[in-house]
Amino acid sequence: QVQLVESGGGLVPAGGSLMLSCAASERTFSSYAVGWFRQTPGKEREFVAAISQSGGRIHYADDVKGRFTISRDNAENTVYLQMNSLKPEDTAVYYCAADINRLEVVSGTGDYWGQGTQVTVSS
Repeated sequence: QVQLVESGGGLVPAGGSLMLSCAASERTFSSYAVGWFRQTPGKEREFVAAISQSGGRIHYADDVKGRFTISRDNAENTVYLQMNSLKPEDTAVYYCAADINRLEVVSGTGDYWGQGTQVTVSS
């Protein structure tokens, strides 16, 4: 059982930056692909970014490309999401997800999910 804990959310003005962290309890975290998703009230959860076990394969949603960067530190069992040039439409609860299968993560059907961290971007 992998437990994921997100942190780093908060309130930031438009154009600002935040770095989210997803810390895992599992010592073999390097065996898991990890993704970030976000959700706003009344909307479907949407994919943001994903990273493979080694970090060699990375995927981004079109609307965050060039602004967000996903990375991981397997020694620290942590995945990061650096968010720059934030826009009000980036406001959401951000979740991380993990799975042995990278495609399961990208499709949003990963086995393990965190509780989420709120990101609010003011205009």
